[in-house]
Amino acid sequence: MSERKATVTRTTQETAITVELKLDGSGLGSIATPLPFLSHMLAQVARHGLFDLTVDARGDVDVDGHHTTEDVGLVLGRALLEAMGDRAGIQRYGSATLPMDEALVTAALDLSGRPFFVYDVSLPKAKIGNWDTELCEVFFEAFSRGAQANLHLWLHRGQNLHHIVEICFKAFARALRDAVALDPRAVGVPSTKGVLD
Repeated sequence: MSERKATVTRTTQETAITVELKLDGSGLGSIATPLPFLSHMLAQVARHGLFDLTVDARGDVDVDGHHTTEDVGLVLGRALLEAMGDRAGIQRYGSATLPMDEALVTAALDLSGRPFFVYDVSLPKAKIGNWDTELCEVFFEAFSRGAQANLHLWLHRGQNLHHIVEICFKAFARALRDAVALDPRAVGVPSTKGVLD
């Protein structure tokens, strides 16, 4: 079987993003963005998803972090979609409920080919470093679009903003790890339609 990996680049007047993603990796991350907290979160995706992930992102952070965060999410989603190929043999679904101290989050994912995003994570408008908390939703919505995935994130409890956002990324990584895993018993695409779209 060929390696499941992809490299995707997106360049606009606002950002320049390149993502290299290897699905069957060991959790190696090489992350460079102008937003240190976003870089920290992407390192969590690599480590807890067991993906080999390289991100080189530049953007107009002198304006704010929105464009960079959104475009990184979008390009990561597109890289995932490309790396999966025809998606034959994948488990398709993944979910994880994970704690981080007082915070508890569930991520549920369907790599269905139909983008839909539900975000039940109530956060006050604030900053973690130079990163706005509202960009958590922006990142995951863009990923859902790019990956053509159905993604739900649900905050059960939590008070510390760093903990809440970080466990969103870790739960997402674990759910994604399960969803892209190959099932040795599976034949073809995991859909009675015969296609995922």
